[in-house]
Parts: sequence; structure tokens; C-alpha cells
Amino acid sequence: MATPKEHVEEIRTTKFSIGGKPNPLTEDLHHAVRNLSAELYAKDVHFLMELIQNAEDNHYNEGVKPTLEFVVTSDDITGTGAPATLLIFNNEKGFSPKNIESICSVGRSTKKGNRSSGYIGEKGIGFKSVFLVTAQPYIFSNGYQIRFDEKPCPHCSLGYVVPEWVEEKPTLVDIKKIYGKDSLPTTTFVLPLKPDKVKPVKQQLSSVHPEVLLFLTKIRHLSVREVNENPKQNTVTAVSISSEINFVTRKNMNAESYTLHLSAEENSDAEKECSYYMWKQKFPVRSENVVERRIDVEEWVVTLAFPNQERLHRGKSSPGVYAFLPTEMVTNFPFIIQADFVLASSRETILLDNKWNQGILECVPSAFMDSFKTLVIGSGEAPVSSLVRMFKFLPIESSPFEKFNYVRDKIKAKLVDENIVPIETYTEQKHFYMPGEVSRLLPEFWNILTKARDEGVHLLNLSSHDGRKILSSAFDKSEYDLVLNFLGVKSVNVDWYAKCIQSSNLVDGVSEDLYLQLLLFVAKNWSSRFEDTNITSIPMIKYVAFDGSQSSFSLNECTQQHAGSKRVVIADSSQSYACWLINWNKEFACVSNRFFMPESTQKAILRLAQKQTLMEWLSQDVYVTNLSVYDFANVLCSSVKNNSKHAIAYAHFLYHSFLKGYLSSREVDCLCSSMPLVDNYGCITDKRKGVLVPANVSKWADLIVSNPWRHENYVELGKEYLNSSSYAGEYTSSGKLIDFLKTHVGASDIPHISPPNAGFSAVDTPLTKDNAFLLLDWIQNLKYKGEHLPERFLRSIKEGSWLKVTVNGYRPPSKSFLISSPLGKILQSGSVLVDIPLIDESFYGDRINKYKEELKTIGVMSSCEEACKFIGKELMSRAASFTLSKNHVLLMLNFIQYLRKSLLPLDEFVDSIKEGSWLKTSHGFRSPVGSVLNDSGWQVASQISNIPFIDQSYFGQEIYSYKEELKLLGVIVGLSGNYQIVIDHLKLPSNLTAEAVLLLMHCIRLLNAPSKLLTSLKGASCFKTNMGFKIPSECFLYDPVWGCILEVFNCLPVIDHEFYGSKILDYKGELRQIGVVVDFGDAIKSFASLFKEKAASKTSLNKENVMSFLSCCKLLKGTEYIFPSDFLTIIHNQKWLYTKLGCHTYPRKCILYGPEWKSISSITCLPFIDDSDKFYGPAIHGYKEELKTLGVVTELKNGMRFVPECLSFPSDPSTISPESVFSLLECIQSLLQEHKISIDDDFRKRLSRDWLKTHAGYRPPEMCLLFDSKWSSFFNPTDGPFIDENFYGPKMSSFQKTLKAIGITVDLENGCALLASHLHSLSNTDNILKIYRYLSGYNWKPEEKVDKKIWILNGTDGGKWVNSEECIIHDPDKLFSLKFYVLEDIYDRKILPFFTFAMDVRSKPSLDDYVDVWNDWERSSDELSYDKCSKFWMFIMKHFSTNTEKKLSERLIKLPVTTGSNEIFLLAKEDVFIPDNLHLKKLFEQEKIFVWYPQQNFCPLSISKIYDIYRKIGARNISESLCKVESSVANDNAVELVQIDHSNIFNLKGLVKLILGFLACSSLKMEPEKRHEAVQGLLNLSFLETLEPVSVSYRLSLSSGCIITKKYDKMVRWEKQSSKFFIQKMDEPQKNTLKYATYFSETISEGVLCENHDFVAALSELITLGFVLKFKNEDIDFFMESKNLQIFCEDEKLLSSAFPSD
Repeated sequence: MATPKEHVEEIRTTKFSIGGKPNPLTEDLHHAVRNLSAELYAKDVHFLMELIQNAEDNHYNEGVKPTLEFVVTSDDITGTGAPATLLIFNNEKGFSPKNIESICSVGRSTKKGNRSSGYIGEKGIGFKSVFLVTAQPYIFSNGYQIRFDEKPCPHCSLGYVVPEWVEEKPTLVDIKKIYGKDSLPTTTFVLPLKPDKVKPVKQQLSSVHPEVLLFLTKIRHLSVREVNENPKQNTVTAVSISSEINFVTRKNMNAESYTLHLSAEENSDAEKECSYYMWKQKFPVRSENVVERRIDVEEWVVTLAFPNQERLHRGKSSPGVYAFLPTEMVTNFPFIIQADFVLASSRETILLDNKWNQGILECVPSAFMDSFKTLVIGSGEAPVSSLVRMFKFLPIESSPFEKFNYVRDKIKAKLVDENIVPIETYTEQKHFYMPGEVSRLLPEFWNILTKARDEGVHLLNLSSHDGRKILSSAFDKSEYDLVLNFLGVKSVNVDWYAKCIQSSNLVDGVSEDLYLQLLLFVAKNWSSRFEDTNITSIPMIKYVAFDGSQSSFSLNECTQQHAGSKRVVIADSSQSYACWLINWNKEFACVSNRFFMPESTQKAILRLAQKQTLMEWLSQDVYVTNLSVYDFANVLCSSVKNNSKHAIAYAHFLYHSFLKGYLSSREVDCLCSSMPLVDNYGCITDKRKGVLVPANVSKWADLIVSNPWRHENYVELGKEYLNSSSYAGEYTSSGKLIDFLKTHVGASDIPHISPPNAGFSAVDTPLTKDNAFLLLDWIQNLKYKGEHLPERFLRSIKEGSWLKVTVNGYRPPSKSFLISSPLGKILQSGSVLVDIPLIDESFYGDRINKYKEELKTIGVMSSCEEACKFIGKELMSRAASFTLSKNHVLLMLNFIQYLRKSLLPLDEFVDSIKEGSWLKTSHGFRSPVGSVLNDSGWQVASQISNIPFIDQSYFGQEIYSYKEELKLLGVIVGLSGNYQIVIDHLKLPSNLTAEAVLLLMHCIRLLNAPSKLLTSLKGASCFKTNMGFKIPSECFLYDPVWGCILEVFNCLPVIDHEFYGSKILDYKGELRQIGVVVDFGDAIKSFASLFKEKAASKTSLNKENVMSFLSCCKLLKGTEYIFPSDFLTIIHNQKWLYTKLGCHTYPRKCILYGPEWKSISSITCLPFIDDSDKFYGPAIHGYKEELKTLGVVTELKNGMRFVPECLSFPSDPSTISPESVFSLLECIQSLLQEHKISIDDDFRKRLSRDWLKTHAGYRPPEMCLLFDSKWSSFFNPTDGPFIDENFYGPKMSSFQKTLKAIGITVDLENGCALLASHLHSLSNTDNILKIYRYLSGYNWKPEEKVDKKIWILNGTDGGKWVNSEECIIHDPDKLFSLKFYVLEDIYDRKILPFFTFAMDVRSKPSLDDYVDVWNDWERSSDELSYDKCSKFWMFIMKHFSTNTEKKLSERLIKLPVTTGSNEIFLLAKEDVFIPDNLHLKKLFEQEKIFVWYPQQNFCPLSISKIYDIYRKIGARNISESLCKVESSVANDNAVELVQIDHSNIFNLKGLVKLILGFLACSSLKMEPEKRHEAVQGLLNLSFLETLEPVSVSYRLSLSSGCIITKKYDKMVRWEKQSSKFFIQKMDEPQKNTLKYATYFSETISEGVLCENHDFVAALSELITLGFVLKFKNEDIDFFMESKNLQIFCEDEKLLSSAFPSD
């Protein structure tokens, strides 16, 4: 045997011809290896995964712990100059000679075909991947010391695979030094790293995933470290990873489970560990998922890893998919999926679209479900609390990969149908239910239930409400929210809480603190859950009843809204008086329907941490009121109105609450103001104005006798308030309560009581002196308090005759005087006129003078003013009865004169008489006010006014001596300053004199325009004008400057200034006030209205009016008078200027003609002003500036805007000169550039006439092109509708932008649509091709289908235009030359893409086209050529889909059939059959019934595919279409039958046992009774032998009615009805054994599985093998074991009873 060195030398000599002839294939091999290595992996350093994979696939000696070590060093031990070297150590068995030969080859791995043996290598590149990081890898193993070089060997020109023996650099000593131990592992790789690969290799080594060993079955330890003389140079993060398996496995469901522990130590830091629950399960590979590279694998092994702690990750993301080694796919699942996935070339991901991988992923949900059920349900005695963490393994988070989301959905679908969720039982017994049957509780309610259970509440019936099962409390936590949402576990129906609370005694059976927690739970979830649910109907709110017992209201009872509804209340927490209120509430028998919560509950509320939340809910939603003593008193107040005893008790409640300090004085006062009181009749009243003390202890009864306050809602207290009493344990002594009521209710007596607003009879008669002083004291006390005396009360005192005076006994105070010194002189002087009553001081004494203010209040007079007023009133009283004489009047005037001269107050006297009608005037007797003392100054005024003058003839001249006194009385003396009297008595005559008018204007000025005068004048025709007398509003005041405007039209009335003189001009303001038009602005308004009216009628506004108006405009130019904007608006917006278009129009729409308009006028209809003699004449041009000011266009540059609207081309475009065109273009250019006006749709529409001359005739702009040098690369100017520059000259090109703006195509890239539209008018092929090339160059595509036409050449006769649907680009099968125009046969190939893109010409015929051709063939002939048929069906196979299937099924009537002569015929598909059974095919092969398929180069897979297509579109399987006819042998008397013993042929028991095993263990999984029933017919069989053939006939019916019949020999038959099995006796048994066995197994299988025909083939195969073994018991047992078949105890019993002797 050769040494390793000799072996290497042999390889170099024999394989690589080193020393011999050069190998011509070495260079190709070199490139193949290099390309493979470079392309397979996206990352440089995936060689690392290949090396780990190789190590896993290696073989290890028994007892060895497989280890893989990576060591990096900066020592250049290879002497190659490498900056760093990577060494890989592996304690495998080592390289064998065969391994060495394999590594020196390409694609000759020793692991090929061994996938099912546990090899995990995938890519076939293995060790050669190291060339990505090193140029010279070294191998030391089992005596081999070799290296390879990526450079071609100089001896054989081949790199990568040529071995070279290594003697030194490195030596084993060098390697041991780096390794750090005396002995080395069996295999060592030494890789001197390329300079640019050092960093990525170190990075990858530093980030080796700690879970890399998770699914490796061999390697148990992996480490990475760096070795340098100076440790500070180390940059690789050292890591040591170990795995250990707990081999206590659990096997079930073709699966095993175990626990794996991973540990990782990084840079000598503390070791990190994680254990993984591992589940490994096998699944049979389905045939539809088989791929070539896994052809030898029969089972998928799916392993799931469930991490029990945080996964080991070293800062990297944790991969979710392993193919033995980690991929980079992060699934977001909390478990890891491992299987033999087919990987992408980069090894980063699995191929998700690969059917092998899809088959594996289909198994993952089942594997997960089985493992999860084992984890959760199969946990034995483990408590539920320890199981719920397993639910964190559910894939609740969606994956970034759609295929894994499908896996997630399948897992979820399985979970929801499993009894997997634990429920709460409060016992050790565990129960599991489906997620949809289980419900969650709110966390707060779990807390309540836990505490209630601690307090002894029985809770075992939690899952009995509503039939819902309650989730385990250990699981029902927020940390599992996402899990439970994933499972679809919902919260309980809110009504469940009501039933639980009511049935579990959670209100009365728990502590107050827990009771409040329950209320708080309801409060927090009220609006979101409990409102309007059954929880409102259960008693939950505790209260103290009127008898002191405790009870509960439901929430519905607490929230009733009807009158008398009950309310639960609690005492204000700021005071400790809950007990006080509860006791008093019992005293009142809860009359207010307020029920207090128990004191213990209220105290518990005070301690509650979330008191505010609870109280807000109780207040807002349960209507529980938080009451203070004051609030309670307020509530009681309205509740005791119907019970006098309660009303009295209420007063005592307030009294004692005040004494206890529970109520403040202010609160008591407030409550007492509305407190119901019991009056002296025992009636209760709650509305009052005041309160009287009882009459028997009062003063008011002595003075007034009867009670005048009764009608004013005053309450006279009943005697009950004077008695002593005891309530709620509190005693009140006599008199105390009435004192309390005096203080706080205001129970009063005279003089402290407020008087009634009523009179009383006592003052209508004389009062005693004491009562008079009592009354005055009362008034004095009221005044002191500032209290207002009621009107009727005061009036009765003032007007009552109770005060004793010196004149006529007793008089009312209002007609009495209390005398003083100054008053005496006045009374003496005035006594001439009237008598004066004085208070009798002799009767009342000096005391009366102490009540001066009170007497004054009740009307007693004491001042000079009052005396004068009294005298005046008395006089006026007399004057009202009879007329005062002349002397009386003069005496009164004389008395006033006396007072004035004495400097005494006289206003009261004057005021008292000045309004009386006692002064005789020209209007009769009237008051002095407004009367006039006549003199000469009133002459003119008397012409226009009826003034009331004093009757001088009656009073004589003496009246003039009292002018000052008359003035004091209001008489008007003198006109100056008294013009108002003229206006007050205005009486205008029919015609006013000029003086009268001027006086009226003067009155207006002085009196600030009195409305009466203005109104009178505005309606009177009082002004003389040039058109007669007119009312002011019709008149105009002429102005010398702007008056010309009034003369334009002779219909404006102007005031006659000669009649009134120049003074009239001084009253412009007054004239303006009465409506005369005096201002230019107002005159212009009137003129504007008239102008508008005239302009509207058109005929009224004549030439003279227009010229006069223009003349006025010229006169006003330069003055201060400027036409206002609104007037100019009217001028601008009225059609008053006549144009040559024959109509009036607006100034702004008129043009004053000039020479510059000549050229444009030939193609427009412009509105020139008519300057002909028939109308305005040449004189109109003299007002050019005025017309321009009014808006008329006078210059061409300003009138270009008219051109778009007035454009009018002649009907014959040939008459349009180039000058006119250029003039139009200049106008448009100006509009676009200077005026910034865009071309609107109307203008563009007017331009869309044929007015531009092109080489294709006259055209509108949008149909024209402007030729320039850019177009010359495609066209000549005459090749299309280009503008004719020969006609227009070079000037046309200067308007390029303008032409572009009006729609002419200027840019090369924008001419596609226009040239395309021009295309169809052409018949010149060269021009058409030019346009096609142009359109193709700019990727043009028509928008309308009608434009998709193509020119088809027709030999020398030109051509024709056809629709694009009639064309195709290619006809690869040459089947469509008669149906389509094939463009590749007509046009150059460069233009063909244009037809595809632009014209939507199909590249090739479609499926419909092929079907149409087939239909044509169906109609044309019965025989079809091989070439046509082959091309058709090859196309169908290539493009077959669901749509293809549907179309072929609907449209194909006939299908191809063939016979041995290879002729092809088309027959109705009902008569075409698929030879799915070779036996039947041979039987019917001479008939013309079997479908045709190509014979040449057609593989079996393709045949199967075309058969499947035929089957889907209507052809039938021959095996399913025949009628099988078996004649009965038993009834044929001519047949000789011999009964035989079956044991001479086979062992019946072995046969039955095999069949029972198949029925029990195959996918049928048949129940015992069914199995036994199926084999029962075998147990009762009689076996008969015959010499006659046992044959079968097959009949095939065709659609024509013909029947084809074929017959063959089957050798056996089972007639079940007669329980007989017939066997044909063989002449040569050995020759036909297999045929006989086959027919026998088929017959038995069909008889046993008559109801499960799909399984006949599988059972038949087993029986055939069993028949060969003659069904011997020991052979059958081994055979069944090898096929995983077994029988069960029930089957054993059947066999024992059927074959007792065995």
C-alpha cells in the first residue's frame, strides 16, 4: 500500500499528466472551479459555514466528543507573507485516500447520494470555498501534508485542485506551537489569509452565532480564538460554544423530544446558557414535492427548538430557520424551525418557492401542534401556573416572509380547534378547552375574586355562568394579551359579571374594603362595559332603612327619574356627622327618600385610595349624593311640607345642628329663608314674605288690630313654636325655639317689622297721641334701617285724616304744615290767595318737633318751596273749576314779581302754575308756555305761521310791565332766537315770496334743519325753475363751471337765480338739505341715470347729445371737477357709441380708426366708430383724447386684444396675403409677450380654419409643422404638412414661438400625433417608412384604436391599410400565414418593435388564435399532418394553465388519434381515450381510439403531461370508460369444477393477516368492525379449479352507437354472492407465476376494498409480494414489520377463532 506522499505523487502524475503531455481541458476546468466558487456565495466568508458543514458530515471515532476549533494568528507560519493565518482543527477520523482523490477533483464529492444517511452538505463545493479567503490552503490529516494553489500549476496549467506535498513551512511543530498542546487533532487546515480578507474573516469569526450547534448531531464543541505573542494585538472575539443533550427522550406520533443545553463563553466572561426543548418529528415525503437533489430522501425530519430562556445571540439577530446551520432568515417566531431545506446559493435563505421547502413548511403546523400539546397537556402533575409560559411559544407576531405567515395561519387554525387552553377551577384538577369556549376576566375582577376567596367566599362555580369557561387566573394576565388575542380568546360577556356578583355573595359576604373594590371595578368599567347591562338590576348599593336595618338597592332603583324616586346618600367627608344624619333621617322616617349608606361603608370610603374615582361614578351614574348637614337640611326642606309635625321637627333639627356647630349662622339663615312654617291655623306654608310673632305676645295687634300682612304672604307663627320638645334625643326648652326663629327666620313685631304694602283703617280716623307717636317711631325705625316704605302703606298714612291741625280739626299729613320763621312771611303774603293748615303743637307738645324727618316723610310740609307749590296748586285747582279773572292773573304776576325781587325761591310756584290753561291768547285760553307777546318783528313770520299771540286787547298795555315774569312762565318775547315757534305753527301758503323762502332757509340754518320744516318744504312746489315751480328734489342749482353738464339734455329743472337774487347761493347747504341738487357729484348721478336711460333706448341718444357730452368733457378737463368712478363705470358699460358694424357698443369695445389698422382689417371685423357724414363725421376725431379717456381704443398696440374675438378669415384662403398673416402673427406675439394673454379655447377655435399654406395644402395651425434643420434627419420639407416657406419667405421662422403657441408643431419630438394622422392619407411606401421610423424613434403610441392601422405592401401594386388586429410580428410555427399578415416577412426587423409597442401588434399568435386554427382543421379534413399537430400541442403544453384548460374544454370539439400507421385523425373528443392502462392499451391498440402524442424526442414526463391535458379537456381514461363483463362460472353446467384445498396453493391465514394489517395501519385507519367485515368473505370462500379459461370481456361504447368488444384470459375469479373462488388450472404453473400472482392479488384486493377502490393498487402490490412468499406466517410477520404494518388484539381474536388449529 502506498504512503500518503507516494499517493499524492501518483495523483499528480496520472491525473494531471505532470511530466507527460499537457491536458487540453485543464484551462476550462480552472475557470469552472473559479466561477463556481465566486458565484455560489454572496459573502466572502461563507466558506466558514461550508467548513462547519463539512465537519458535521465527517466521521468520528466512538467515544470522541466531536470538536471544531478556529485559531487565528499573525505569525506567518507558511512563509507566504500572509498578514494573518487561520487554522482549523477537527478531531474527525481523518482523510482517507478516497477523500484525497475527491478533493483533487471537481464535482466528485464522496457524500453524493448520501443525503438520507445524515449528510448535510448542500452545494457540492465544500473545501474549495476556502479559496475565497486564501490563495494556498494546507491540509494535514492522517499523514497527508499537502497544499493547493489557486494559480494554475506551471506543469499542467490547472489551479485549485493540483496537490503539492509540504515538507516545511509549516511543520507540525509550528502548528503545535500555535495550537498550544503537544498533540494535534486528526485534521488541520492552515489558511494563509489574503490581505483584503483578514478583516472580514476576523469579523465573521467574532460573530459566530452561539446557536450554530443547535441542530448539529455530531459536533458538540466549537471554539474561536486568536493567538499572538502580544495578546494586545488580538482583535478576534474569542468564543467557546458547547452543547449537551438530555437523552431522556419521549417517543410518540413518530416523534421524539429531548432537552438540549447550549452554553457559550465569550472572551473568558461569565458563561451564558440556554436550554431548548427539542421536538423532532418525521413526515413522509409527498410525491408532488420531490425534487431531483433530494430524490433519495423518503422522510422529512422537522425539528422545532423552543428556548426556555433568552436565546444566545452575541448581539446578532436570532435566525428562525436552520438547514442544520443557521440561515439569516428572521421569522419573528418564538421557536426555531430546522429541516433539510433547499438553500439559496448564498446560504442566507431557503428557497421559498421551491416545492420541496413548501412541502416541509406544510408539515411545520402539525409538528408544532403535536409538540405544543405535549408541552401543555402532557405535563402530568405540573400546576397550571407552570404551563402558561409555554404559550409564549405561539407565533403571535407576523413574519416578514409571506410563506411563514401561511405557516403561522395554519398553526392558528389548528390551535383554535384543540382543547388546549386551561380554565380556572380553584382545584388541583386541570381542565382544557378550545380557545373559542374560554373567556377572560378583567384583571381588577381577578383581584376581587382572589381577595373574596381569601375571605371565605365560595367561587367553585365560576364557569357555570352563561356556559362560558373562565380562563385560568395564572394565564389571564396582561403579559399574555398578545397570545390570547392570537388564540381568539375573548373577554366574557359583561352580563357574566352580574351573574357572578349576584351568585357569589360579593356584596354582603365580603369586607367593606373589598365591597368598595367591587364598586370601584364597576365604576371604572361603567361607560365602556356595564352601562345598560344586567348588572344594573342586581342589589349592589348598601343603605340604612328607616327602621335602622341595612339593605341594598339595585343600580336601576338608584337611578329612577320619576317623582319620589329613591336616592342613596353619604355624609360629607369633611365632617364626622354621618351618625348624626342617619339618626335624624330615621326621625323623619326617610321622608325625603334619601337613604344613607351605612356608617361603616362611609368610613371605608374615606380610607379608599381611589376615593375620587369611586365618588365620581357614584355621583354621576348612580346618583349617590354626597351630603353635608346643610345639604341634608336642604333636601328635607322640600320633603316636610305635607306634615306639620315634621315641619316643627325640622325647625328643631336646624336649631340643634346650629348649637352643635354642624351648621354656620350663614347656613342657618339660608335654610330658614325657605323653611316650611306652621301658622296660627296649623297650616304649613313654605312661601312667605315675612314672619310675625304670635299675636298674643305682639304690639302689632294693639296698633293695627287685624293682620294686614296676611294678604302679603306673611306668616303668623303658631303656638307650637312656644312649647318645649324632644327630637332625635335632643331636648328644646320653652321659648328657646321662638328666640331662634326671631334671629334666623325674622319673626318680627312693631316697630321692627316691615310694613305691609296696604293701607290700614286706623289712620282713616284720628289716632290717639300714643298711637300717633308709635306710628312715628315705627317710621323712624324703618328709616334707620334704610327700609323703603311700601307705596300703599305710605299713601294711607299721608292721606289719612289722623293728624290734628289748627284748621278744621284733623287733616292728612300731606296737607299740613309744620311752621318755621321764613315760612311765616311767605304764608302771610300768600294768604291773600289761599288758607294754610298747621299742625296743632298745643295738642302734641314739643315732642312733635323730634319727628320732623318722619313728618316730612309722610308729607308734612315745612319749606318755602313747598309753601309756594301748595299756593300754586290751590290756585290751579281753582282755575280748573272756573276761569281766572284778569285781576287774578295780574295778582299772580305780581306775586311772582314779589318773590323775584325778594330773592326768594320762586321755581316751585312758577312750575306749579305755568302749565295751567289760564292765559288768554289768539288761540283761546292756554298755558303761558309757548304763548307769544306780539311786536313788529313778527310780521314776515306771521305770513307763514299761525302763532298764538297773548290777547293784548284783553289785558291791555299793563301786561307789557310783566315781560320778565311772563318769560319765567314760558311766554316767548321777541323773534330773535325764537324761530322754532314759527316752525311749530308753520302754515305755508300756495305761493311763497322770495323773502319767505329766504326766511325759511334762515330758519333751517339756525334751527339745525328741523324735520318738520324740511318735510313740509320737500313736498311743496316752492321753487321757481326754468321749467316752472318744482319740488326741491327736482331742482338743480346752476354752477358756472360745471353747469354745462346740465345742458347736454334739455330736461333738467334749474332754479331761477334771477328771481331769488344772489342771496340764494348763500344757502347751498340748506338747499342741499331739502333735496335741491347743488353739488357736481349729485348732478353727475342724475345725469348718469338720464344718460343710462337715453343710452338704453339708443334712439334718444343722438349725435348732438354725444358731441355735446364730449364738448363738456373737454371743458371740464383740467378743472377740479372730475367724473366719479361710478359715473365712468356707467359710461364704460353703456352701448352709446355707434360703430361701422351697424350697432351701438361700449366705449371699450370701440376703435377710432387710423392708417395702422389697414393690414389687419382684411382678416378681421373690427368695431370702428362711424366717422362717416351720416353719423359723427370727421369732427369725432377732434375728441380723440376724450374718447381715449372714456375707454375707446385709439392705437393699434392697445387694440390688438380685439383681434382674437374679431378674427374672420375669408372663405377662400388663397386670398389671404402673407402681409395679413404676418400682421396677425404680430398681434398674437404682442398679446402673448406684452399683454401676457394666453390663447383661450374660443380664439383657438377661430384659428382652426384652413388659412396657413403648407406643402399638403391650406391647413389650420394644429395640422401644420414648421420645418427646420432638426427635421431634416427624418424628412424633406415636402414629405409632410410643413409650412410653405417658399410662399411666406424666411420671415416666417422669426415667429417660431408664436407659431408654437397657436398650435403649430415646431419641436421634433412633438410631431408624432400629427404625422401619424397624416400617415393614413399616404400611399407612398417610402414616405410611410420615413414616418414609421420617426414615430418609432419617439416611442409614439396612438390613443384611439381606429388609428392603429398598418401599411401592407402588395407587390408592385402598392399596398393597403389594415387593422393592427390582422397582423402579428412572428409566426414561429408557420401555421398562420392565411389568418394574419406576418410583419417579419414584410418589414425590416428594426421597425418591428414599433409595431408591437405602438400598434399593439401581438408578437406571436395567442391561445385563441391556435384554437381558431384547430377549429379550422376540425372543419376542413379528417387527417392532419404530423408537423402541424406536433406544433399545435407543443404550444399547448408550453402554455397550459387554468385559463387554457377552460378555453380548450369549451372550444375543442375533436382531438387527435392515431394508430400503428402513424396517421393522425381528428375525432369527437367523446370517442377519444387515454391509454392509462397498458394492458387495455395493448388490448385495443388496433382501434382508432387512443389520443395521439409526438413520438420523437418525447420523454415519459412529457407524455404524462400531454395525457393530463387531454384528460382535462374532455378525453377519458380507457380504464374508466369500459364496461367489464364477467360470465358466471358457477352457473355454467358445461364447465367441470374441482374443489381444492387452498393450503396447497397458499396460506389463507397469512393472507388475511396481511390484509388486516393494511386496513388497520394504512391511511385508511379502518375500525376493527369494518376490517373484520371486509375479510369475512375470504374466511368463507370455497376454492374451485377448472380446466376452462376464466375470461373477462371489455365493451367500449362510442358516441355513434357502435360498441367495440375485447376479451382476455384473467385466470381467477371471485364470485362473492356464491362465496366461490375459481382458479384456472395451468399447464405450466412456473411459467405464469407472476402473471397468476398479479391477477390473484387484483381480484382479492377488489373484493376486499369494494367500497375503497382508491386503495386497491396499494393492497394489490402487498398481496402480490405475499403470494410469492405463499403467505407463510413467519415471512408475512417480517414483511409486515418492514412495511410498518401490525394487527391489534381484536384482529388476533378473529384469526384465532377463524384458524383454531394454527
